[in-house]
Amino acid sequence: MAQQFDLVILGSGSTAFAAALRAAELGKTAVMTEARIVGGTCANRGCLPSKNLIEAARIVYESAHPRYPGLAPAKMGVDFRALVRQKDEVVHAYRKKKYESLVEGRISIEKGYVQFVDAHTIEVDGKRVTGEKVLIATGSRPLVPEIEGLDEVPYITSDLLTADEAAELTELPESLIIIGGGYIALELGQMFGRFGSKVTILERNAQLLARGYEPEVGQEIGKIFESEGINVVTRASLLRVRQTNSQTVVTARVGGSEREFRADKLLVATGRRPSSDHIAIERAGVVTNNSGAIRVDETLRTNVPHIFAAGDVIGRETESQMATPVGSHDGGIAAYNALSGEPPRQVNHRVIPRAIFTDPQIGIVGFTEQQAVEAGHPCWCNTVPISLVPRAGAIRDTRGIIKMIADDKTEEVLGVSMVGSNAGEVIHEAAMGLRFRAKIEDFIDLLHVYPTMAEALKIVAISRFKNPAKLSCCAE
Repeated sequence: MAQQFDLVILGSGSTAFAAALRAAELGKTAVMTEARIVGGTCANRGCLPSKNLIEAARIVYESAHPRYPGLAPAKMGVDFRALVRQKDEVVHAYRKKKYESLVEGRISIEKGYVQFVDAHTIEVDGKRVTGEKVLIATGSRPLVPEIEGLDEVPYITSDLLTADEAAELTELPESLIIIGGGYIALELGQMFGRFGSKVTILERNAQLLARGYEPEVGQEIGKIFESEGINVVTRASLLRVRQTNSQTVVTARVGGSEREFRADKLLVATGRRPSSDHIAIERAGVVTNNSGAIRVDETLRTNVPHIFAAGDVIGRETESQMATPVGSHDGGIAAYNALSGEPPRQVNHRVIPRAIFTDPQIGIVGFTEQQAVEAGHPCWCNTVPISLVPRAGAIRDTRGIIKMIADDKTEEVLGVSMVGSNAGEVIHEAAMGLRFRAKIEDFIDLLHVYPTMAEALKIVAISRFKNPAKLSCCAE
């Protein structure tokens, strides 16, 4: 006989836990399921482990490339296996504190391969549980493109950072080819390059970060990567992959001719896809779009009234984005709408700040110039170099740019993109500005601490009216 719960949740990542905790707050019972490791992608093989190792790589690089005259370069030894062990320790501690320790009382978890039996019942390795309401929060997984020969050669994905699974990479490759030029390729490519691997990035578009980003961002980070010795090959149309001895050979058409690239390891980083296709979702009658994302309305309800979905598994539905804080935020809303009996809350994905943890960091929020124009805004859009920010000069790191997008008539700020030191922190001021529909003058009039990288927002706003290169420090 199936065990009954108020809410059955498929998944155990940030979205699932947010929903389970909200269910418990409402006095309801919730069960999560997990086929791999409790905590999902972010805690185990995404955000947490990658940022841990990226920071270690930054320390290695800066010691060998000091920005200050008077500081002598120092070559640090890299014990990659030891770095992986400490990364696993961080993951284990975080998983226990933020996930496993919360499974108590009204919240439980079932581990195993999960599939729908019907719209109210799921089976977890032969055990059946039923829910009055159901939340699908199965996240996403690496997208593997169709390339001739790829299925016959060994390759790794972003899951290489996993803990406690066979896919974990514990040896630093001497050379690495990365297929793709998105945020995962950039973060991992720079990380491996700084640890000592010879890295080649193959990107089919004309520049890195080609889709959904300002062109200036991809151009700027591309120059920075090349200055670090990373081989960035754009307009590379992949033809086939093969294995020869201990190396992988990738053949691509570049500039009208075929070229071969060889490396010890091949990393496929061409994006992520919603994980909706292994749970027998058709038995529940839930509809997905062409990319596998589950279709939901603004309350995160699917076409089946008692079934909700949130997190990466809904893809771009309701203008969402595949990001841990989005899923966590929406998981609580989904549980509230499913269980509270109150009028449903709608998700609001208008302002979602994002960061890419390259060095320098990349921060993005709101529209790009192209998106603003397509949305019908007369666009005032301007880019200034980070070298105009006093803090950047003070710390001798003037790499990067900042671009502001605003409506030319109303002067409401619609988007900001930044490449620069601490951009992942600075972008939150821009996000708060967008949340409250701030105008250019608001960023100028706000007193900024001097010298900080956040002044970049004030400086690019000033460029609407004056040349900031002709102003003294803090002047408006």
